[in-house]
Amino acid sequence: MLEKIDHADDIVELRLDRPPVNALNPALVKHLDEAIAEAQVAGSRALVLSGRPGLFSAGLDVPELLELDEAGMARFWKAFFGLLERIARSDIPIVTALTGHSPAGGTVMAMFCDYRIQAEGDFRLGLNEVQVGLVVPPVIHRALVRLIGPYPAERHLVAGEMIPAEEALEIGLVDEARPCR
Repeated sequence: MLEKIDHADDIVELRLDRPPVNALNPALVKHLDEAIAEAQVAGSRALVLSGRPGLFSAGLDVPELLELDEAGMARFWKAFFGLLERIARSDIPIVTALTGHSPAGGTVMAMFCDYRIQAEGDFRLGLNEVQVGLVVPPVIHRALVRLIGPYPAERHLVAGEMIPAEEALEIGLVDEARPCR
């Protein structure tokens, strides 16, 4: 579900490994939250969140989440927003290596990191929740405004379109683009 890779200079990479699309379910959210906490306690100097080449994360595992009862869904949302808070409040830098496509929840997770590197190529990312009838929670809306500004954020959320990686770089949704290794 999650591969831990130790790099030089006490940098730890946490690679999402939940085939086929690294969809975020309760177990992956829990593993990721625990791995970030452990890396911080272990003295890591920085964390990198990544996926496999071509796909960072397809976002939330909606089919699995729809099987949860009301209490299970409440636990999931608490855990997911707790993960976002852990990322945002981290004492060490957390970088997202967007290794490919990253719709919805994948982009959301990246927005709470300190820095976002997008793989170059014909990849798309963004918040497409309105396309499937979901409302973007206020904390996620504010995170998007922080990155790209109020008007561009409003336009992005109203359209709910996945945007090309090049455009994400132009508007500030990602900080840089690099070839994926």
